Amino acid sequence: MESTFLAWMFRMPLIKRWALMYCVKSENIAEHSHQVAVVAHLLAVIKNKKFAGNLNADRAATVALYHEASETRYGDIVSPTKYANSEISREFKNIERLAEQECLESLPEELRDIFEDIVVQDNVEQQYKDIVKAADIMVAYIKSLDELNHNNPEFEHVEQNLKIKLERLSATMPEVEYFMSTFLRFCTVSVDKLSKHP
Repeated sequence: MESTFLAWMFRMPLIKRWALMYCVKSENIAEHSHQVAVVAHLLAVIKNKKFAGNLNADRAATVALYHEASETRYGDIVSPTKYANSEISREFKNIERLAEQECLESLPEELRDIFEDIVVQDNVEQQYKDIVKAADIMVAYIKSLDELNHNNPEFEHVEQNLKIKLERLSATMPEVEYFMSTFLRFCTVSVDKLSKHP
């Protein structure tokens, strides 16, 4: 059986994020998913090393790489639309589930058991969902800071809303607080400033 799975995944660079907003730097879901995977892996390592966690950091990264797989089918739905009200949100969640199932079914049948708890987000264990969600918010927050650093006021409300979310997460996920105090400041500095630090 020939499979279209990889062809769908390779369309990620074509799907733009922040579609309703002016961006100084464009972003697609391939870039976003890679960044979320890096941050999720790092958050899991921090949790394990500093806060007595017991996560598989490699699994956290893998789940993050595929967390937007559904968007290869139906594109990126912006948050104001997706969460406009509970009914709309519920319908979009149903669309995402359908898209994830379509992605899974595009694989050869003998491989599906490996991917069914990676691609289908309802099958991901809660602790990995939480880490990936925290990483997703963190990456979006860093994006908002970067846009603001480039004098784009379009992201002011995004930065404010995401900062509140991160503060709430920090109350129950100390790895988020550690990440912010250790890594955040340098994520938006120039390469000249970056090269002056180890």
